[in-house]
Amino acid sequence: MEGRTSFERIYEVIAQIPRGRVASYGQIAELAGNRRWARVVGYALHAVPQGSPLPCHRVVTKEGRVSAAFGSGVCNRQTELLKAEGIEFTDGYVDMKKYQWKRRVF
Repeated sequence: MEGRTSFERIYEVIAQIPRGRVASYGQIAELAGNRRWARVVGYALHAVPQGSPLPCHRVVTKEGRVSAAFGSGVCNRQTELLKAEGIEFTDGYVDMKKYQWKRRVF
C-alpha cells in the first residue's frame, strides 16, 4: 500500500469487506496501516462520491452502531443495506462477535 494516500489505503481495505460482514472504523484504520486513523476513516467515508460501488455501509462503530451521518444523515439507509445482506440487529446494534470481518494485519 506504499505510495498511496491515506484515503486510497482506506478505500482499498473497505473494498475487501465481504457481503454479510462489517468492520469497525478502528479495524479499517489498522488494516490501512495506522491504527490511530479511526477519525480519518470517517473523513474518507464522507468524501466518497454518491453512487460509488464502495461498500461504505459495512463500516460501523466498534460497538456495532451505524453512522448517523451515513448517506447524508440517514442512518436508516445503512441499516437497510446491512439487513439486505443478512446482518441482524439487536437493540439497534450489529452483533460484532457474529458479523465482524476477521481479516487480520499481516
